Amino acid sequence: MIHPSYTELMEAINEGSEMEDQPLVTSRYSVVLATSKRARQLIAGREPMVPSAGKKPLSIAVEEIYKGKVHILPEDSEAEEEEN
Repeated sequence: MIHPSYTELMEAINEGSEMEDQPLVTSRYSVVLATSKRARQLIAGREPMVPSAGKKPLSIAVEEIYKGKVHILPEDSEAEEEEN
């Protein structure tokens, strides 16, 4: 079993979102995309924001998102960030 579960991850992500009307993440697919993107960043050489001794990049990414060290941006913000 995966810990934290998808439900727990979605709650943690949406808890920190500034948008009160609409949750930031509404599906497991969104969680998978976010964690895989962060895992690819870690593989490319980014420094982990949580203790990572002996952990795989995907496990580190899940823990970072769950603990609020990495935040998921709405799609509009990501497009603006890539343009700069």
